[in-house]
Amino acid sequence: MTVPETTDAIDWAALREVAIEAMKKSYSPYSKFPVGAAALVDDGRVVSGCNVENASYGIGLCAECTLVSALTMSGGGKLVAFTCVDGDGAALMPCGRCRQLLYEHSAPEMLLDTVSGIKTIDEVIPDAFGPRTLLAYQDEH
Repeated sequence: MTVPETTDAIDWAALREVAIEAMKKSYSPYSKFPVGAAALVDDGRVVSGCNVENASYGIGLCAECTLVSALTMSGGGKLVAFTCVDGDGAALMPCGRCRQLLYEHSAPEMLLDTVSGIKTIDEVIPDAFGPRTLLAYQDEH
């Protein structure tokens, strides 16, 4: 499967339900702000993750981090569609760190369900540096 031609080709409601189920597994005793994420992979799999906090705060894991870990552990691939939810099931925009993490593992033009509608990864992290940048450079040299 490649990135769907239109956002209509993605069952956003089903993807959001997977994210909600992941959010319910969140370990967030400090912030009390559970987060769940789900993404469609280019081979048709769906992977998910939840935030996992730590008493030292700074080393907690965002839901996107555990999602990418699940992606890697289940065979890798490229993310083609992504959603993230809060404890009420409302859409969340990934933080800057997580946008970079998602970019690293995304298919070109991956779609994200954001607080302001469906956007591409390039719209939420414009001019990003990542694997495609390195490949383009290596191809030139």
